[in-house]
Amino acid sequence: MQSLRKTRALGLSSGGLDSILSALILKEQGVEVEWITFKTPFFSPDSAIRASNQTGIPLIVKDITDVYMEMLKSPPAGYGKNMNPCMDCHALMFNQAGLVMLQMGYDFLFSGEVVGQRPMSQKKNSMNYVEKHSGFKGQILRPLSAKLLPETFMEKEGLVDRDKLLGITGRSRKIQIEMAKQFGITDYPPPAGGCLLTDQNFSKRLKDLMETEQTYLKRDLYLLKHGRHLRLNSRVKIVVGKSEQDNNKIESLYKFDRDIAIYHAYLASPFLLIPDALTLNLNIETIKMAASICAGYTKAKPEENTEMVVVSKDQQDKITVCALEPKKFQDLMI
Repeated sequence: MQSLRKTRALGLSSGGLDSILSALILKEQGVEVEWITFKTPFFSPDSAIRASNQTGIPLIVKDITDVYMEMLKSPPAGYGKNMNPCMDCHALMFNQAGLVMLQMGYDFLFSGEVVGQRPMSQKKNSMNYVEKHSGFKGQILRPLSAKLLPETFMEKEGLVDRDKLLGITGRSRKIQIEMAKQFGITDYPPPAGGCLLTDQNFSKRLKDLMETEQTYLKRDLYLLKHGRHLRLNSRVKIVVGKSEQDNNKIESLYKFDRDIAIYHAYLASPFLLIPDALTLNLNIETIKMAASICAGYTKAKPEENTEMVVVSKDQQDKITVCALEPKKFQDLMI
């Protein structure tokens, strides 16, 4: 027991029930558990932060956007139904967690994965792929399904007691829900993936960005989550807000030294952004086209002239354009 108390394990946390239970099972054995979770424009650490606050288990939040984008360009195991590289995503997360493990002196990694729970990434052969390509083969424990998997060195060396680990399989959550009651865990999210890369519309936007833009900023990835996206030509894309909240999100990502913003001069209006417009030397016709589209989402009368504000750096100009009906530019929608 003395040796168990000194054992330190770093767990990958999504903030879901399985992540929580895997940590509590090890904690019951005297293992000192901590979590790591990852942040990109495609998934948020919010659920893991809530789980940490609820359980008191320390949490490391790490932004892996740059290394993630390199993997996403050509994932070795390919994509799922959309732009989701599930197996290579998990391998990358274990790799990044493993680097932290080495740096901070943890004894092994663990996760809440359950054999057979997810069709793409949680079959035995998928788990083997993930472990092999993580660079930390043999150093990953799955406490909820450990008895269905080969014995790890952590179990052989007595760092954890295999008899107190579980052998859960499949998509049913009855066992986990009962365990949650026993541990007093009442607040946990539903078992949804929460990854935008599984969303068809978001994936189309991302694919368009990666195929048409030679370079893009991290904020361009965050922009994909908001507004309507329309491509005017191979060089120019616009983002148009759908609501006041949407407008605020887009405006918060606006860069005055790179972008052009457009909105109606006196009517309630969406906030329209032309990303990187100031680096593209846009002609006035392209700007007017964007303004006409923006006007089309206001209460300006269709096909009649109306006044729009164009913001470029610290300069604001008013231009008069014809408000286009949305049906006339639907073919530009990404």
